[in-house]
Amino acid sequence: MNKTEKIKREPLFHIVNRGRDAIPWWKGMLIRAAAIVFALAVCAVIMVILTKENPIEIYKTMFDGAFGTERRKWKLLQEIAVLLCISLAVTPAFKMQFWNIGAEGQALVGGLATAACMFYIGGKVPQGMLIIIMVAASIVAGAIWALIPAVFKAVWNTNETLFTLMMNYIAIQLVDVFVNIWAKNGSAVLSPMSEYGLPIIGDKKYLLNVIIVAALTVGMYIYLKYSKQGYEISVVGQSEKTAKYIGISVKKVIIRTMLVSGAVCGIAGLILVGGTNHNINTNTVGGNGFTAIMVSWLAKFNPIFMILTAFMIVFLDLGASHVTAMFRISSDICDIMIGIILFFIIGCEFFINYKLKFRSFGKGGEAK
Repeated sequence: MNKTEKIKREPLFHIVNRGRDAIPWWKGMLIRAAAIVFALAVCAVIMVILTKENPIEIYKTMFDGAFGTERRKWKLLQEIAVLLCISLAVTPAFKMQFWNIGAEGQALVGGLATAACMFYIGGKVPQGMLIIIMVAASIVAGAIWALIPAVFKAVWNTNETLFTLMMNYIAIQLVDVFVNIWAKNGSAVLSPMSEYGLPIIGDKKYLLNVIIVAALTVGMYIYLKYSKQGYEISVVGQSEKTAKYIGISVKKVIIRTMLVSGAVCGIAGLILVGGTNHNINTNTVGGNGFTAIMVSWLAKFNPIFMILTAFMIVFLDLGASHVTAMFRISSDICDIMIGIILFFIIGCEFFINYKLKFRSFGKGGEAK
């Protein structure tokens, strides 16, 4: 009787990780595509209720906001490049189970180093030499900013999530201090220094940025998938005990990986300050350091798939902004649309990675 009662108290179903029974990649893509279709349908209904506008026209406007003109296309590519670059930066750390939430600050410090080079030595050295110094300074600054929490984690096992998060606010205050020093008029806005930035290829302002990030994407894919260091990152991420057992120095891997992560964030800062804005302020990175976490996670830490996820998020953002301007509706409604679409996309990952296993019953209706 007690046994029967215990059986009856078992839950109706269990959530089980698919593990080795993982669905084929093409089925996963179909599930994601279906999630997007359902999300668009739900958004259409909500749009009709809230705005009385034709949802088809709204979706056309979103597309026009991203691809309508040559300028918008290049802005789309630039935004994708920056977001993708930061996503590539956080991926090695995340794959190692080191939760680097400090990409915003690491990129901002890289941008600050770039701006300092432009401000102090711009025009005093040949342009080619200035660019080399800017690249080196941004990489070193980003790497150092990531090295600090890495050392504390490796040596004293501190909480890397809180540590890297707090480093963001320190970076913001550093930028604020230096901008106030550099801005002689007290406006707290640094004047553009376009003559000292990265070179322009042809007449395409953002082409070099796109090329740099494309090269980084291929390089990061090869690094994580085929290099010895990439293998060590995977082993540490799966089990530190296993890594130690086979002779991998976990502390060394943590510090080395965060140096790589910070260096790539520094390049993102270089692109933003030296190749895009030719200026810097506390909002230069614009929250991309946090958005990059979602891009990396949705792509399963695969640099190639990150191109698609970065495109999707940037497209939604630019398209929603254009809808707000054209239809003169609240930006909150567009934020709701984006939230619904992302909710469906993130939610479908549950069905890809997990399955529901229902309780089986015998002939007499008793649970087995």
